[in-house]
Amino acid sequence: MSNLQELSPYDGILLVDKPAGPTSHDVVEAVRSVLGIKKVGHCGTLDPNATGLLVIVIGKATRLSEKFTATDKVYEGMLVLGVETDTYDADGKAVSTKPVPELTLDKLNELAKKFTGDIKQLPPMVSAVKKDGVPLYKLARKGIDVEREPRTVHIYDFTFEEYIEPKAWFRVACSKGTYVRSLVHDFGKEIGCGAYLKHLRRTVSGKFNVKDAIEMEELIKMDAAELQKRIITLPELVKMIYSI
Repeated sequence: MSNLQELSPYDGILLVDKPAGPTSHDVVEAVRSVLGIKKVGHCGTLDPNATGLLVIVIGKATRLSEKFTATDKVYEGMLVLGVETDTYDADGKAVSTKPVPELTLDKLNELAKKFTGDIKQLPPMVSAVKKDGVPLYKLARKGIDVEREPRTVHIYDFTFEEYIEPKAWFRVACSKGTYVRSLVHDFGKEIGCGAYLKHLRRTVSGKFNVKDAIEMEELIKMDAAELQKRIITLPELVKMIYSI
């Protein structure tokens, strides 16, 4: 790591609460614009319609992006039973509609236990996973569906908190690389009626919590000096890494 005297006050991490609509790259561009710095990235992409915690790495902290991307995550979300879409979420087209069986919150949580521990997931076609160097979502836009390799992910906890047919609200704690859309899709298959992800919010990424994040609307109104006060500096981050 560079000598501390060589560090810029902008070298570090910024926690942003991303709203629905902007892409993760849009948030990166907003931070670049305010700080006037090109070296800005993010750890763990959020889909445009997903909200919540986006960890932004700035300056020399971009070297640590892989470290922070590899952490476990916690999400809160809402799924809709009885419908499957081609993207596994609300952005896609309905490809199947079936009646929802009689269910209770207890029954949903009983079924959810089958999806804890190490599980295999098939990445959605609309995802950033690459096939022969090409992101799957670019192939999907052309109507091309390719064979994907299942991936092993770990689900620490999958709990339903409310159920009003056909909507169910849940919380999931999982390893990096987990597609919550795929989890919801597979859960709908298990029930037999299908399901798609309607809303998703990331609340935790590693040691970072969305409660400590700045809202994007507030971020874009700040000047560089104001935003700098919200940056977790590189020396603070190094302490966090070695305490993991």
